[in-house]
Parts: sequence; structure tokens; C-alpha cells
Amino acid sequence: MLAKILSAGVLGIEAYPVQIEVDVSLGLPQYNLVGLADSAVKEGAVRVRSALENSGFSLPPRRVTINLAPADVRKDGAAFDLPIALALLVALELLPEEALAERLWLGELGLDGSIRRVSGALPIAMRAQKDGLRELILPADCASEAAALAGIHVFAASSLRGVVDALQGGPPLPRVTET
Repeated sequence: MLAKILSAGVLGIEAYPVQIEVDVSLGLPQYNLVGLADSAVKEGAVRVRSALENSGFSLPPRRVTINLAPADVRKDGAAFDLPIALALLVALELLPEEALAERLWLGELGLDGSIRRVSGALPIAMRAQKDGLRELILPADCASEAAALAGIHVFAASSLRGVVDALQGGPPLPRVTET
């Protein structure tokens, strides 16, 4: 199954949209990541798998293909871990597809499923707002930076398990307001 999720990257001080597509199919187990990703993004395969398994998800041996679009723009850092993990859960039919829609997602995953700070929260929030998105999910450690921007709802994520629980009708993610 194919799943899509919205994220963003930062070049200098400008953010740009990134659509992450995850396809899971039968075949020899492998993990292919395309879309001009640096080594930190490629190493995310290890972080994503460990975070999912340590958050209680059993991943079947499948062929996983991940595309980071646009393919001609370099993607840096580990901030795509969370959206890749969530799209993988949708592609495996463990989360409903509509749970990811109309939101922008960012976060580095720890091996235990914790979500770590990423840089560029404010320009990414500005990009999300420019693109007409109303919700932005960021690591709790940097969500307040983006909350300074009016007109966008920022939610703080602390763990992969907490995000998945919220998407499945459990306790909602805390909304962050400007302090």
C-alpha cells in the first residue's frame, strides 16, 4: 500500500515542502530511500525501525520504498524520521490514511521512540501557514518556537507511541501556545 505525508526541510532560512511517500509491498525485505537524502536521513532507517519496535509495533519483513519529493532538492538531518514512521504505519494499514492529512509533521526519533528536537521550527511553521495547513506537529522541545506564529495550531509530540495513540483516538497531543 502507498501512504503519503507532508513534511518540510530548511535551506538557509527558507523552508520548503517535502512530500514523503512510503510504499510497502511483497518481495525480499529491503529498505530503499530515494530523493537526494543526506546520510543522516538515510540512517533514519535504523532509527525508524528501532523506534517502531520499541514502541510496540511488529514490522513484517517487506519491501519498503520511501520517496522524498521533490527529488532534486537535498534533504538534510533527521527531522523526517517521525513522518516516515507514521507513513510506514499507514502503508502497513496500522493507522488510517486520513489521520495524516492536512498536517505537517517533523521530528527525529530516538531508538526508544522518543521524539527529539529539530531545527527550523519557525520557518517551517511559516511554510506550513503559506501552504494553507492549519496544524503542525513538532517535537515538544521546539514546538514553542513555532507557536509564536498566529494562525497555525502547533502540537507538541514527545513520543512515537503518544502520537500514534492520539491518532487512534487516545489522549490528544498537547497544543502549544505562545508564552
